[in-house]
Amino acid sequence: MNLTLKNWLDAGVLAGISDGDMFDLIVKGKGKMVGEGDRLPPEKAWNMVHYVRSFAKGGGAEKEAAAAAPKS
Repeated sequence: MNLTLKNWLDAGVLAGISDGDMFDLIVKGKGKMVGEGDRLPPEKAWNMVHYVRSFAKGGGAEKEAAAAAPKS
């Protein structure tokens, strides 16, 4: 599909997307990404929004960078 994916572990990436916009992306899709539409009840779509938000809450990008840093 040749998609450009964002780093969902980075809180800065998620800061520019409102919960409502994320919900719409999940349900309606965007570009080449097909939305879930009627296959996903609204409650489960909101659960997915909260799940994606949780990726960055643990300092994911910082932990990822620290793990990749060379050890001395």
